[in-house]
Amino acid sequence: QLQLVESGGGLVQPGGSLRLSCAASGFTLDGYSIGWFRQAPGKEREGVSCISRSHATYYADSVKGRFTISRDNAKKTVYLQMNSLKPEDTAIYYCATRYSSAYVCYVRNNAMDYWGKGTLVTVSS
Repeated sequence: QLQLVESGGGLVQPGGSLRLSCAASGFTLDGYSIGWFRQAPGKEREGVSCISRSHATYYADSVKGRFTISRDNAKKTVYLQMNSLKPEDTAIYYCATRYSSAYVCYVRNNAMDYWGKGTLVTVSS
């Protein structure tokens, strides 16, 4: 059974860093693109970043220059390194996946086939 499990969330002060992990089980990552999404209280879930099979990446403007997505197919894990965190980054972060061609990835909610349950990131002093 295909599953995604996020980890690495927590409480961090503004300006701090966290690294989120998305571990896959029940399938190999090789044929799939992965996206990171987040949902803040009272807001809709939004796409943050994604990575294709060929390691091409996309970042939303709100996180560009601060977040870095990467993947390790051997470890079946995708990472989201988050630096210079701001209070507005506070949200539940989800990873999601779909089978994809080599050079594309997706940050549209309705484009994804499988979702993790999320990990909470709180940025506060």
